[in-house]
Amino acid sequence: MKLLVRNLSRSTTEQDLRTLFSAHGKVITCNLVLDKDTGQSKGFAFIEMPNEIESRGAIKALNQLNVDKSKIRVKYADV
Repeated sequence: MKLLVRNLSRSTTEQDLRTLFSAHGKVITCNLVLDKDTGQSKGFAFIEMPNEIESRGAIKALNQLNVDKSKIRVKYADV
């Protein structure tokens, strides 16, 4: 299941996200979207988790959680 994580702090890293989501299940990919010109985070990322039950649990646990002083939003990505 592909998840969209929005409203990320510019200081949040892919490793931070992988650690956060791995606590709720297996993470296949973690892609923090970066600006091509500056290399800075654009404030959102995609996480792929193979298990639907684990991905639902991650959404429930992490949506609206404060991470690096930003309240993140987590939902299924529209693919």
